[in-house]
Amino acid sequence: MGLGKSIPEITQSLAEETQLAGARVVVSARTYADFTPQATFDIKATLTREEGLQYYRTMQTVRRMELKADQLYKQKIIRGFCHLYDGQEACAVGIESGINLSDHLITAYRAHGYTMTRGGTVREIMAELTGVALACKYQGKNELCVCLYGDGAANQGQIFETYNMASLWKLPCIFICENNKYGMGTSVERAAASTDYYKRGDFIPGLRVDGMDVLCVREATKFAADHCRSGKGPILMELQTYRYHGHSMSDPGISYRTREEIQEVRSKSDPISMLKDRMLSNNMASVEELKFATTDPEPPLDDLCNHIFYNEPPLEVRGTNPWSKLKSVS
Repeated sequence: MGLGKSIPEITQSLAEETQLAGARVVVSARTYADFTPQATFDIKATLTREEGLQYYRTMQTVRRMELKADQLYKQKIIRGFCHLYDGQEACAVGIESGINLSDHLITAYRAHGYTMTRGGTVREIMAELTGVALACKYQGKNELCVCLYGDGAANQGQIFETYNMASLWKLPCIFICENNKYGMGTSVERAAASTDYYKRGDFIPGLRVDGMDVLCVREATKFAADHCRSGKGPILMELQTYRYHGHSMSDPGISYRTREEIQEVRSKSDPISMLKDRMLSNNMASVEELKFATTDPEPPLDDLCNHIFYNEPPLEVRGTNPWSKLKSVS
């Protein structure tokens, strides 16, 4: 993680706050009871066996969901705009594991992963970018707001207006730029005079984080959350990540980058493979445990229209033709 120049003293503070206990290594027969319950890695982050399995399953679920969405889109079963999240799973899972579910999170349009980590629920109120953070401070609930955007949106003027207001009012807001290297089909080097997105806040402290490593994201998010909850105002994080698919399903994703570039990231920095290797090398799980089931049945058609509205009585929904009727249950 790198740090913006605005508050260099955070460097020492972060190092002190992330010094965690050492690992216990068990070498014996591979039964459930003998798996290592906890391990400490070179990024000064401790991972329990239960956390690792939870993170792995969530990231695998998002990955499989996105690959299935890709398939269904190509079959013209899913239509319209479709922005996939595969490759960036460590960002969503790491952020969510560093904050509380009672905190607030505003996504950009590439939001499938966050919909999963938030429990699949829809936000009750669509708010302006700083509106939720202002409410958090005003109501004094010790909650914070996470605002996400991509490297493409990072060059837009309203972001800097929001930085100013959030800093002026010391709002508990974590601004997170998910830098996946390309704004639509344009590389960050061609779009931005400075690609140090974590320094864009100027008067707001910033962290640069390995967005392909779920533990790095988690620890940085915890630090940022503590910063906000202590009344110090907003903080900015740049997650350096990578998307495997194009910008949307209409973009093949290989006209502005090579297949070899994508494959190199997959082979060296894949977030799921990285977590899997850590858990296996530290005897925290077995290969069989980490095999992802692909035989689960599809949900029934009756579930298709549920939760269209929040906390409303059941209502009838038209299906694919006027004679097909479904029911929506909140």
